[in-house]
Amino acid sequence: MLRTPPVALRFPFQGRWIAENSPANRVPSHGTHLFGTTFAIDFVAIDERGHSAKHGWRSVLATEPPVVFVGFGAPILAPASGTVVAAVDGELDHEARRSQLALIPYALSQTRRVREGVRAIAGNHVVIALEPAGPFVLIAHLQRGSVSAAVGSVVMVGENIGSCGNSGNSTQPHVHVQVTDSTNWPTARGRPIVFERPQVNGGTWLPRNGETFTVA
Repeated sequence: MLRTPPVALRFPFQGRWIAENSPANRVPSHGTHLFGTTFAIDFVAIDERGHSAKHGWRSVLATEPPVVFVGFGAPILAPASGTVVAAVDGELDHEARRSQLALIPYALSQTRRVREGVRAIAGNHVVIALEPAGPFVLIAHLQRGSVSAAVGSVVMVGENIGSCGNSGNSTQPHVHVQVTDSTNWPTARGRPIVFERPQVNGGTWLPRNGETFTVA
């Protein structure tokens, strides 16, 4: 059986980031095929010491405000050129939950979010059609009030579409990227992806979990 060739994207941000839930480590990368997340990947912004935010008592015992995280509010860019077919804003940015204690009520509410559908899962998000019939790129968990892309508009790769947030199914500010064959989310199938390698012209790459890199 022939595997679908990966869709090549550009990283949707600048600065220093770390990869999480990468399909380079396992497929499905998020433990499920639901909502076309089979080959999805997450990115968390980090400082020069590799931290997404300073550690304190709240990071061990409680929730944390998203504003203390390096990535919160970072500009998010279109990873490819295309037509915007969905743009959702207005979802709240949740308190972050690095604490295992704070994760308990979050985990208990997971079924409810899945039942409520893509808005509860993706939060504020933008979907770009690379061609009229797809594939479609979803960029999720954007900051409330930041989405600048409008449905029907054509965006160019590297164009600002919003800011990194903590909306939807998110435990700390990060960017979720996936490609699907459809925007009918209950039946959408994920497509493999790769990214332009920052240091290699014409090269592509899919970072593994825990790999850090800088995009100029």
